[in-house]
Amino acid sequence: MKLDLEPGTAELVANAAEAADFLKRFAHPSRLMIVCALVDGERSVRDLEDTLGIRQPGLSQQIAELREAGFITGRKESKNMFYRLADGRITEFVSLMHRMFCEVPQKPNHGTNDD
Repeated sequence: MKLDLEPGTAELVANAAEAADFLKRFAHPSRLMIVCALVDGERSVRDLEDTLGIRQPGLSQQIAELREAGFITGRKESKNMFYRLADGRITEFVSLMHRMFCEVPQKPNHGTNDD
């Protein structure tokens, strides 16, 4: 028995699968920390290690996963490696995640005065 799908449903299914794969590749706390640290621009591996408290072997593994996924790109300068977010789509997604989960929320000002 063959189901007749609405026009565009096959594309929706394909897009949903692509989105799910995209999200799975972010689904590790260290990878999320790394991309959030890169939201404001390029950083060295040493800086990421010091800032995030992730030891070098674990950091290298997660960086490799992010590079393979195409989420970050790197460049070598002398003996130092620098990484940044790969493109606008990644930057937009990570910026949204950063705003949702990393920024300290501001307390609403309801115009009250405690004088």
